[in-house]
Amino acid sequence: MTFAGVNYIAVVIAALAGFGTGAVWYMMLGRFWLAAVGKKKEDMERTPTPFLISIVANLVMAIMLAGVIGHLGEVNVKTGVISGALIWLGFVITTMGVNHAFEGAKTSLTLIDGGHWLAVLLVMGAVIGAFGV
Repeated sequence: MTFAGVNYIAVVIAALAGFGTGAVWYMMLGRFWLAAVGKKKEDMERTPTPFLISIVANLVMAIMLAGVIGHLGEVNVKTGVISGALIWLGFVITTMGVNHAFEGAKTSLTLIDGGHWLAVLLVMGAVIGAFGV
């Protein structure tokens, strides 16, 4: 089930695993995240929109990660996890850090959100590496 060198089953599973990682992450750290953004649970609007955006973003991230991993040669869990970590370090936490600095966000928000995306990329990399591209 590959098309243009990408295993779309691996991509979908990686995206769902990333979404699930985020769900667990914020269930564990939700009250700390709320404090970091200066909100209360009652302030949060109950709408499916952020979840839909998150699912689409995870799909885009997984397909891009699969493309990067596929260009590295050997595809396995190790290269997947390393790729996820390096992409996080080079692109995700750097841009998040700059944005949060200019926004005046608390360091705790950067740590919580940055840790979330690191966990997501590590899980996605492992899944894509295990399934192959």
